[in-house]
Amino acid sequence: MAVPKSKITRSKRGMRRAHQALEAANPAECPNCGELKRPHHVCPSCGHYAEREVVAIANEIDFDDEDAA
Repeated sequence: MAVPKSKITRSKRGMRRAHQALEAANPAECPNCGELKRPHHVCPSCGHYAEREVVAIANEIDFDDEDAA
């Protein structure tokens, strides 16, 4: 089992962790509705991706009582 030969100082530990910080999100504007969305993802507000609708939004779907049974 690997055992360190000497103590790792706070400075050395901090220098190693200096590159592990989380980066801020880079939102892009949806070309259809203008809302902010994650790049290369479907827009959560309108359901469009690459200027075409790929996901139907729940409030736009019309369910009839006869069809649901």
